[in-house]
Amino acid sequence: MPHLLVAGKLHPAGEALLQQLRERGVSIDYVKEVSEPSYTHLIHKADALIIRTQPLSASTIAKANKLKIVSRHGVGYDSVDLDALNARGIGLAVVGDVNSISVAEHAMMQLLAAAKRTILAHNSVKNFDEWNWRNNLEQQEISGKRLLILGYGRIGRHLARMAAGFQMEIRAFDPYLQENGWPKGDVTPVTNLYEALAWADCISVHVPHADKPAIDAPEFAAMKRGVIIANTARGGVICETALLKAIKDGKVGAIGLDVFDTEPPIESSPLFGLNQVLLSPHIAGLTNECSERMAIASIENALNYLDGNIDTTLMVNRDALPA
Repeated sequence: MPHLLVAGKLHPAGEALLQQLRERGVSIDYVKEVSEPSYTHLIHKADALIIRTQPLSASTIAKANKLKIVSRHGVGYDSVDLDALNARGIGLAVVGDVNSISVAEHAMMQLLAAAKRTILAHNSVKNFDEWNWRNNLEQQEISGKRLLILGYGRIGRHLARMAAGFQMEIRAFDPYLQENGWPKGDVTPVTNLYEALAWADCISVHVPHADKPAIDAPEFAAMKRGVIIANTARGGVICETALLKAIKDGKVGAIGLDVFDTEPPIESSPLFGLNQVLLSPHIAGLTNECSERMAIASIENALNYLDGNIDTTLMVNRDALPA
């Protein structure tokens, strides 16, 4: 029987599955704290590691004498040292398409809340002397507006279907899909990012983290004045320094941020003092329903890999693994 190390608290449905596995003879270490030191001292026993958002560094991987598979409770793996796993022939799996609906809904909420100036509206009711803020007519409609989706994977496609319900005109920028096959549907692909940024009234970001921000000062400069942005992707995808300037200059009318350069943000972050910024603590994919799906899928991926029957499309580094 394998030994599982579960690092990070799971949804109760995942905990119930762990109990079923124990009853079948599987040995399990379950550490609810989300930090690397909390589980490092246990990793030498593990055949499989199921991990939430905490780091998995090369130094910890070096202690994993038996480890065969790391199963991420999610789809991102920025905090995992993939090179160290590859050097040891250890697999890395993600949960696949279990959180895309949740993230797309969050992005849609950000677009609506930013357009309706929800924070300002909320504060104007709490602060009685600000009731007449409503007469400034700062709130906007998104119906019929132009939406640019950066990154047209599963999340972007779900968002497009939602935005279509508001009769938005939708375009998407995704060079990878344009080269490898554009999905069926009515969304128009765009090839020139800067022309697309100038066209858009609203922008939703769904691209992976890269060596440099996808949106920095030149990209902000290309946008319409007062543009609305939603970011549920990754911290660093939007340069926060350039964003702050774009907000103060009026280039960005409002933005929803679920991800940050540093998580949690530092206490003195200038983002906290801006009413144009709607903040959430990296929760786009953390609905109750999605958390249940991720917990079950991450456990099943670990067991399926050990049994030799995992869906290979869920393997991040399958090309680096022994046959």
